[in-house]
Amino acid sequence: MTLETWLGWPSREALAREGITRARRNLARAVRAVVFATLLWSTLTNERAPGDWAWVGGIALVLGCALLGRAFFRFTYDHRLWPSLAVLVLVMGGAAGARAAGWPVLALAMFCGCAVTALGRLPLGAAVPCTAVALAAYSLVNDDNWLTTVVTVAGLGLAGYVLRLDAEARGSAQRLLAQERAARAAEAESAALGERARIAREIHDVLAHSLSAQLVHLEAARLMIEREPPGEFREKILERVVAARGMAREGLAETRQALSALRGEMTPVEDFLRALIEGAGVNSGFAQGTGVQVAGERRALPAEASQAVRRVAQEALTNVRKHAPGAAVAVRLEYLPDEVALEVRDSGGRKRAGELAVSGCGYGLLGMRERAELLGGTLEAGPEEEGFVVRLRVPA
Repeated sequence: MTLETWLGWPSREALAREGITRARRNLARAVRAVVFATLLWSTLTNERAPGDWAWVGGIALVLGCALLGRAFFRFTYDHRLWPSLAVLVLVMGGAAGARAAGWPVLALAMFCGCAVTALGRLPLGAAVPCTAVALAAYSLVNDDNWLTTVVTVAGLGLAGYVLRLDAEARGSAQRLLAQERAARAAEAESAALGERARIAREIHDVLAHSLSAQLVHLEAARLMIEREPPGEFREKILERVVAARGMAREGLAETRQALSALRGEMTPVEDFLRALIEGAGVNSGFAQGTGVQVAGERRALPAEASQAVRRVAQEALTNVRKHAPGAAVAVRLEYLPDEVALEVRDSGGRKRAGELAVSGCGYGLLGMRERAELLGGTLEAGPEEEGFVVRLRVPA
């Protein structure tokens, strides 16, 4: 065996209980319950212990060993050698005391438990000496003939080593299962990224090119109309063309944002909100706050949460332009421990709350609320004292 084999701990997966079947776990609990009850019964019915109240000390010793056993399992799981060895020394010392006090069955059980658990949960370099000491002590206090004692000692050593090998095999299976799950998750993520890249290419090749071509033709139409003699008809046509050009430009900008989101190249949310306020044609800031306020510790948001914040902010500002032109707008973004919260508040009147609810442009309040609920979040919208407010909270 290599030095690493002697000094290395069993893996945490081997020392944990994950991977054990329910039937085996129930069997182990039943065995522990039977052993515990047997030790208590042997302590209570032992006639060799002196004194009328000796059974109290025996029960206290059994309970103390149970607590020390739990501590030993905890220390070995954390790979803490010296506390684990200290617990073993205490238990074996308690076993020697139990033997001296007249509880031989309890002493034998404690020595056996120390031998098996040490070999199963400690590094071999520490487990072999501890098991040897425990089995030697067992041989000294056992009253059976020498052949029975030898067979029992060999069986205990073999049982401890088999339990160690079984735990290591289970731990290896757990590690392989975790690696397989991680590989599948990485494969699924890679497939999702590939599909998003494909969709981004399709959008770029079809929609972005089409909008760019429309912008070119609309700009050419605008220039041609401006060369015509002034008149009411010319002004109306020019106004329509300029409006169509503006909508095409906005559509192209949103298409580029969608492409960036699909490729994972989105700008930080707070920067996006500031740019949105500047380009939305609304007044920034009023009595409740100024412009875009950011609270909490900033961090990268999941793509879905980031998109929800961006789209809700866009829709809220669109509603302000439509139903409360000239109103001041304050936007607050707050990073919470498990969520991100967005608040868009304007200084307009209350009279347009009903208009917003029935608006058919964009996806409206219904679409914003559905987007939030799909992510496990909430959206509240309605009039307040100084205007209309939209509040979004989504997990992030």
